[in-house]
Amino acid sequence: METTIKSTRVLYTGKTHTTGGREHGLSRSSDGHLDIKLSTPGTNGLGTNPEQLFAAGWSACFEGAMGIGARKMRIHLPENLAIDAEVDLCSENGEYFLQARLNVSLPGLDGELAQKLVDYAHLTCPYSKAISGNVNVETNLV
Repeated sequence: METTIKSTRVLYTGKTHTTGGREHGLSRSSDGHLDIKLSTPGTNGLGTNPEQLFAAGWSACFEGAMGIGARKMRIHLPENLAIDAEVDLCSENGEYFLQARLNVSLPGLDGELAQKLVDYAHLTCPYSKAISGNVNVETNLV
């Protein structure tokens, strides 16, 4: 089934080609910048896994959303800000699902202001929007 995505303006399209799945797969981007081996989570496989890739992409996107929020709030993000994303692959009653935590460090920023920034980013980050209502997510200031 093909669906039509309506958008007023596409800013970028990431394209990958994956073969072999999560067990012994390969994934390459159309521009050649991404060329990785895949392996099953929790094994000694030679590659990464979809959960790690999602965590990396989401945390990078979330930091970008915090940057936009900081500019709107007219504050400077600390240079040493960090986001530790944790994406769990879970199973219950034979069904698989994800749950996740974003642990955000904003050293030197007032706690209330830091929380407003994290809340703003969570509402505006495209990854956060994509999983809203589908994935249990915790955002934590650390």
